[in-house]
Amino acid sequence: MAKSKVGVSTVSFLDIAEVREDCVIMRDGTLRGVLLCSSVNFALKSEDEQTATIQAYMQFLNSIDFPLQIVIQSRKLNIDGYLEKLKVIEKQQTNELLRVQIADYLDYIKELISLGEIMTKRFYLIAPYNPQSDKRRNFFQRLLSILAAAGTVKLSRDEFERYAEALGKRMEFLISGLASTGLTAVRLDTQGLIELYYNSYNPELGEQQPLASLEKIQVEAAAPLAEGDTKKKN
Repeated sequence: MAKSKVGVSTVSFLDIAEVREDCVIMRDGTLRGVLLCSSVNFALKSEDEQTATIQAYMQFLNSIDFPLQIVIQSRKLNIDGYLEKLKVIEKQQTNELLRVQIADYLDYIKELISLGEIMTKRFYLIAPYNPQSDKRRNFFQRLLSILAAAGTVKLSRDEFERYAEALGKRMEFLISGLASTGLTAVRLDTQGLIELYYNSYNPELGEQQPLASLEKIQVEAAAPLAEGDTKKKN
């Protein structure tokens, strides 16, 4: 009987090498930072407010001199827990009028769900930091970097700290720029980044098996930080 072949892990196809200290470390040695941004209801603004928002957004974009990725993530809103909580409250309610109102509200929510899926949207900004910008590399250097993308570039501790500091300045610049447009943004920490990518690559599994806290997670990955650089030299 032939032995079944073991499938290749999905991790081997990802460009992410590791998530560490609020940074996403890519296999090519570059870093990524992610901001979770608020939104505005543009349609409810007056004409003058809309014009001001557009002008502020144009100035924000023109002030950026590095690549920026904008991601809008739509997910089905899971309200099963909320409905179960309402059912418990309904059963425990001693006031008959309030109990009837809760029951009517439950029926309304169920009818609303039956008409269509309730979606939630989240907005992200992803900023990179590449110590060797493509502008400074010729065609052959860029070609070699693409061909070597399958390998993992190891960073020394000093290199990682310098890159992380430079990326942090970019993230602060973006937060300040977004504030001028009326938007609030926060940088995802290590736990938030892991949850984001876990839910992005496992949307169905993420609903059934929520990710544990960072302290309980044990991740085995090819560390991009070179061994021996994590310890201070005497």
